[in-house]
Amino acid sequence: MAGGNLSVVLHAKGDLRLENRPIPEPGPNEVLLQMHSVGICGSDVHYWQNGRIGDFVLTKPMVLGHEAAGRVMKVGSEVKHLKVGDRVAIEPGVPREMDELFKTGRYNLSPTIFFCATPPDDGNLCQYYKHSANFCYKLPDNVTFEEGALIEPLSVGIHACRRAGVTLGTTVLICGAGPIGLVCLLVAKAMGASQVVITDLAPERLTMAKELGADFQLTVKRGDAPRQLAESVEEKLGAQPHVSIECSGVESSIQTAIYATRPGGVVTLVGLGAEMANIPLIHAAVREVDIRGVFRYCNTWPRAVAMLASGKVNVKPLVTHRFPLEQAVQAFETSRQGLAIKVMLKCDQNDQKP
Repeated sequence: MAGGNLSVVLHAKGDLRLENRPIPEPGPNEVLLQMHSVGICGSDVHYWQNGRIGDFVLTKPMVLGHEAAGRVMKVGSEVKHLKVGDRVAIEPGVPREMDELFKTGRYNLSPTIFFCATPPDDGNLCQYYKHSANFCYKLPDNVTFEEGALIEPLSVGIHACRRAGVTLGTTVLICGAGPIGLVCLLVAKAMGASQVVITDLAPERLTMAKELGADFQLTVKRGDAPRQLAESVEEKLGAQPHVSIECSGVESSIQTAIYATRPGGVVTLVGLGAEMANIPLIHAAVREVDIRGVFRYCNTWPRAVAMLASGKVNVKPLVTHRFPLEQAVQAFETSRQGLAIKVMLKCDQNDQKP
């Protein structure tokens, strides 16, 4: 581990730099990881372009990255379940205190949670990174580092489908075929959804969705009326869906999801858009359509690891571009331009394999 710790650091809006930082020393309950694969998330790009997401505002330099997997280099004195050389996936949200939300299993909602690459907490887009050992999950031999890194977005899909109540025979509308819409598709199918229709503006993303198992694809044009789109969804499925999973955060798309969902169904809001949105609330209320929020995930990593190891879910096609860590700025630009589904940065100079 001679030398520095090359890291991707956001200093201010639009100011992304590669710089060497010290190699951290793990505490008693932590492990030091040599990072291998880190995916670029839309939130990483958003911080780079805007310097903030909602109330989370960049006030000091911050290492980006939270979709990650690596290899254990050092273990803290209290760590029993991991050893040097173990390959692990990292859950980026670690509770700082055992509050009521932690005790009831909803630690993702804890207001004091540590979360990689959310101000003021540093992420793991670097060569060496320390993390709570309890939030590092050992990868089976048949699961690659890249699949381990993709457990983070996959977990969003698992949490969203759990919140929506997807089960055997459920029919599902997914609004948006970006990375999160696609993992929601994969998880919905794995959980037993009988038919899934997915919408997007980009035909190439809908092509990917078809390859990943979507039963119907619906190309949306800007300015399309939400009610008419809802009718198109019903025509595709032959009935209104039990569940709609909204992954874009766009106001008109939220409206479409509410209009499309059958009476007694569920709309889950995964995509984050403007703080305020006009929605047909009475239309939802009188038909008892539940509207449920989704914030990150909790208690998903063991399930995701099992899904990948068993082959029930295949996330490999999501990675369309790879860059060495040294080309991070180019990688971020590729992601910003929408040229990729998922960009993966390779942090180990001696191992650039998936």
